[in-house]
Amino acid sequence: MKQKIRVGIIGYGNLGRGAELALKQQEDMELVAIFSRRGAAGVTPVDADVTVEHVEQIEEYRGKIDVMILCGGSATDLPEQTPQYTKWFNTVDSFDTHAKIPEHFQAVDEAAKEGGTVSVVAVGWDPGLFSMNRVLSEAILPKGETYTFWGKGLSQGHSDAIRRINGVKAGVQYTIPVEEAMERVRKGENPDLATSEKHQRVCYVVPEKGADKDAIEHTIKTMPNYFADYDTTVHFITQEELETNHSQMPHGGFVIRSGQTGEGTQQLYELKLELDSNPEFTASILVAYARAAYRLHQENVSGAKTVFDIGLSYISPKSNDILRRDYL
Repeated sequence: MKQKIRVGIIGYGNLGRGAELALKQQEDMELVAIFSRRGAAGVTPVDADVTVEHVEQIEEYRGKIDVMILCGGSATDLPEQTPQYTKWFNTVDSFDTHAKIPEHFQAVDEAAKEGGTVSVVAVGWDPGLFSMNRVLSEAILPKGETYTFWGKGLSQGHSDAIRRINGVKAGVQYTIPVEEAMERVRKGENPDLATSEKHQRVCYVVPEKGADKDAIEHTIKTMPNYFADYDTTVHFITQEELETNHSQMPHGGFVIRSGQTGEGTQQLYELKLELDSNPEFTASILVAYARAAYRLHQENVSGAKTVFDIGLSYISPKSNDILRRDYL
């Protein structure tokens, strides 16, 4: 049997836990260690036998891990961590601040080429799977309009951004698509929709004792790249309410391309995701692309990559012969 792909996880929140679960389903991969700023005493993995190390021990694992899956947040963690660790390891991250992906890619690309490694950035379902389908549907239907709707669901990145605001003890954010707007798209109207006409953002925030709620609400509603361009509502609740009513992490969304081929011929391309667990699904995508990072590195490739650069055969555990025989 071939040697399994040796994988490490950096960060053990919901996404890191999801990565551990996803790796257990992969016959060609094994989890070597979890790395956390909390160290072994602060992390309880699903599998009690998994090694947990403090993040400061990472460098000791050079040569012992083939791919690192970075499970930190996009607001402050990944912009620093991905370039740093890519100098030592092949990496995969879920950086999801769309407006900053080009500069993140550039920084990681430089680090990867310096280290002779491969880093697949902005992996997940959006950016990621949705990005692929936006490109694919537009290539097939060049005459038309593409629309992306997210939700209804809990956004990890936006929730993380809320929790980092001064005075916030805990919080979550739900993205809710406007049904009327989606139906207009499906009817082939190709409406010109402002950001606020497509989605609502609803935030549930547990403030620290004595925190300035007005200041927190203002910071959320004016946060660029996250809330500033949306119809955003902020609700302040107790920790008990958060745990009772907002402990699950569903999400999903749609990519819809409404286009025309022949004269008067209307075509509709639609991808839908309906997820019980946003972090577990996102982590499953990260794990698949960890396989791609490893395979590319085996081919002496280096540099940053995105889902646009990687063929499907690189993420599948099946051979090309089997893919051609059973899936074409």
